[in-house]
Amino acid sequence: MYYTIKETVAALKSGETTSEKLVQQSIDTFAADQKSEKPLNAFLEIYDDAIELAKACDAEIAAAKKDGTIDALFEKKPLLGIPFANKDNISCKGHKLTCSSKILEGYVAPYSATVIARLAEKGAIPLGRCNQDEFAMGSSTEYSVYGPTRNPINRDYVSGGSSGGSTAAVAANQALFALGTETGGSVRLPASYCGIYGLKPTYGVLSRWGVVAYGSSLDQVGILGHTPEDIALPLSLMSGVDFYDDTSADLPDSDKLANLSAYKDFSSLKIAVPKQFEEAKGLDADVKKVFEDTKAWFTGKGAKLEVVDLPILDASIAAYYVIALSEAASNLSRFDGIRYGRRVDNGEGYDKLYVDSRSEGFGPEVKRRIIIGNYVLSEQFSGDTYKKGMSVRARIQREVAALFENYDIILCPVCPTPAFKLGEKYDDPLAMYLSDLYTVFVNLARIPSISVPAGSNKDGMPVGIQFAGKMFSEAKILQLAQAWEEDHKGCGVPVK
Repeated sequence: MYYTIKETVAALKSGETTSEKLVQQSIDTFAADQKSEKPLNAFLEIYDDAIELAKACDAEIAAAKKDGTIDALFEKKPLLGIPFANKDNISCKGHKLTCSSKILEGYVAPYSATVIARLAEKGAIPLGRCNQDEFAMGSSTEYSVYGPTRNPINRDYVSGGSSGGSTAAVAANQALFALGTETGGSVRLPASYCGIYGLKPTYGVLSRWGVVAYGSSLDQVGILGHTPEDIALPLSLMSGVDFYDDTSADLPDSDKLANLSAYKDFSSLKIAVPKQFEEAKGLDADVKKVFEDTKAWFTGKGAKLEVVDLPILDASIAAYYVIALSEAASNLSRFDGIRYGRRVDNGEGYDKLYVDSRSEGFGPEVKRRIIIGNYVLSEQFSGDTYKKGMSVRARIQREVAALFENYDIILCPVCPTPAFKLGEKYDDPLAMYLSDLYTVFVNLARIPSISVPAGSNKDGMPVGIQFAGKMFSEAKILQLAQAWEEDHKGCGVPVK
């Protein structure tokens, strides 16, 4: 597998490789890994039509070479022949979609999500579906009916979640780029744990049509890649208003993404570092050092960095979980064994069918979140707690937007700690929830943020730092990430 999209496209054009070879390599790697002592478990399956789609791409390339229109072909289809990985909660027509849950066992998507359809239109090949925390609820990809995904840097550690399968597939060079989803950090967190780039775009920039909902007002499709350019190109092709998604929006600077240039004018760059994150309890010493090194890189380039006080951030975790779990309980009510989902019917009536289908179909973490969400929305509270959470969210949006009137980006760690060992926090949901300490404010404020591989801890596990910008500033934060990449080459950690 070639390292970047740009390198792979050049190899496809020159005939150094073919799309079929790229897909076959992924199939062989997947098959070999399944037999290993500690399987990565990134892919759940490679799609059975991937090879045929690759052959069709190779035929297009061969025909274009013959009549001298190869450059025009790749201008029209810039991802022609490029395979990509897909999270198990994004619909791909004719293929299984289970959200890594027993309740959707055997379900086949009847249509493709807009993001998949737009990539396919530009020549990209859906390679296969990747593991995730069940219904995207988790921070480690341990809450999956298919078992955990391991970290490709050290397979005794978690890959992060909930998009851990997609992230591990890219980090282990099993896919060139991947789609994930995040509600409170589920793209940036695994990107940090596995040492690659992960972008959470502005809410609405990527259509959610065809994506199974967790928390509808927070969910967003994200992109994972080895370089900022590998994220920018798919983003430019997928973004924009979608007839099927009323929350979708155009990205004003999308034309700047196809040919990403590094940020140059650091002398005018103003960076905000929230005091609440610098002083947060539980910040790992190695993460703090990497953060200090990142700040030093920016100031060394001439950027102005200031610590700012945003007390409302202290309420972000509480507000996030009130909103997310309430919306999750509502969204998952459809999986009842009657309308959707696995049916467990012992002939004892609808109430028994409903209870048995859900109790046997959902895993422990999903049940936990449904119970909390329904409690928040119960008659006892009359929705007051959810309304209060939304009011805190509105204030976070206002105060973050006001901050960006004076600053270009917010700089902070992605997670208080590097990746932890498998099983270490599985039975401690509160500790798992606190993994999202630095990420959820981005989703609440609906702004874009990218996780940048910035270093590693003493055990060699990656540490990510995030660059967050104002709404629709994807081009700027990707340019900054590109400048970082050119100076550091991703701070890559060898895959074992």
